[in-house]
Amino acid sequence: METIIIVIVLCLLITVYIIRRAAPHPQKGAARSMLTVAHRGASGYAPENTIASCDKAVEMKADFIEIDLQLSKDGRIMVIHDDSVERTTNGKGNVRDLTFQQLRNLDAGSWFHDSFAGQKIPTFDEVLDRYIEKCGLLIELKSPALYPGIEQKVFDALASRGLIENRQTKVIVQSFDTHSMKRFHEIAPAIPIGVLVKFTPKGISNAQLDEYKTYANYVNPNKRLVSKKLIARIHERDMKIIPYTIRDRKTAKAFLQLDLDGITMDFPDYIKA
Repeated sequence: METIIIVIVLCLLITVYIIRRAAPHPQKGAARSMLTVAHRGASGYAPENTIASCDKAVEMKADFIEIDLQLSKDGRIMVIHDDSVERTTNGKGNVRDLTFQQLRNLDAGSWFHDSFAGQKIPTFDEVLDRYIEKCGLLIELKSPALYPGIEQKVFDALASRGLIENRQTKVIVQSFDTHSMKRFHEIAPAIPIGVLVKFTPKGISNAQLDEYKTYANYVNPNKRLVSKKLIARIHERDMKIIPYTIRDRKTAKAFLQLDLDGITMDFPDYIKA
């Protein structure tokens, strides 16, 4: 009887070994959850930072929508990339010099295509209420030095919806301005912080990464800075990396082979297809 049991156990062990050997190995990069981040919404298909582009990102099942925040003259948090309105609306002037109502009266869609005429500059409140239950939000503070106190305003908007302490909430706050990110980390240590890094031929030093680690969870560099060594150095410090911004299929395919934590895309379907 004991001999039969031993034989059965050995057969089971051999079967498990064969199955594991025959199972396909994961592709490189598959060990980590590769997030698809829709850059300013699905901005390859609809005008950036509008409800149309964000709706398209949700339709394409993006994991996160990346948005940019500025403040109106009367202190409303608006979703728009540039400091001025010229490029993406039919208006003129700086965002900080225009009131909420003046900004809302602008057409933020016709510049992209006539079919998007009438799209408005959304408020942060609108985006939070419309999308926070549908996907994550990668929130970029644009030019925060122009808007003293914007960190607290963003915190208040998140806190009023119970999004600060909720561990299930998918929110990341990022900026090129490291001083702003340090302030936000002090205000809301539970919210993941990202440091955006522009391209420089010198790359990102270990000293910079060590400093980022004191307050940040993500290092999100220009795509031209990405290398296997940089990815490894970031992961060695228990941080994550989501480079920006991929706009072509060839680069997307190449980046999918790397151990990245996510990719910021104008065309989220290049990954999600």
